[in-house]
Parts: sequence; structure tokens; C-alpha cells
Amino acid sequence: MATIDPESLFPNEKTLEAVAAGEMTQIHRGQQYADEGDTFELDGDTFEVVDVTERKLGDMTDEDARREGSEDLDAYKQRMVRAHGGDFEWDDDTDVVRHRVERVE
Repeated sequence: MATIDPESLFPNEKTLEAVAAGEMTQIHRGQQYADEGDTFELDGDTFEVVDVTERKLGDMTDEDARREGSEDLDAYKQRMVRAHGGDFEWDDDTDVVRHRVERVE
């Protein structure tokens, strides 16, 4: 377990704000950025990484999308295209790592 910089896990201010507000409780990244048990501070609150799981983009569900701050999986896919530029294509076989976080009470 380590204390990590939240900006190493969440790539921009908008995602950091969503985590702080409780609107985002996980993020899928192209590689592992934290270990289970790692913690970080955000707006005076402590958060813990409670799950790190390797998966495929095709494993994602509407619930995953909601945990990442999108209305559903289709909205999440559109957000990824906007975030990564027009050359991004959704490929169900792409390897990703899901990082789930919880606020420590």
C-alpha cells in the first residue's frame, strides 16, 4: 500500500472533480496505475483503491459506464472518442485495467 498522487490515476481536472463529488467511483485505463490498498487525498478526503482488475473493453457494462460518470455504455464510448481524438476506435478486445475507488470514512 502506498499513498499516490490522484492525478496519476485520474487524467484530468474533470475526472478529479467527479471523484470528489462521488459521481465517479472507477476508471478504466490502458495499464495499471495503482494497486489495491493504495490511497490518495482529494479535497480533504481520503480515497482507497479497492479493486484493480484486468479486463477487455468488451467486458464493460452500462453499470461500469455509470461508475465512470456516463449515462450508459454508449455515452461512455462517445466520451472516449472525444477524449482520445477522432482516431480512437472502440475494440472489444482491447486490454484495459479497471481501478475502483471508495471514499474512506
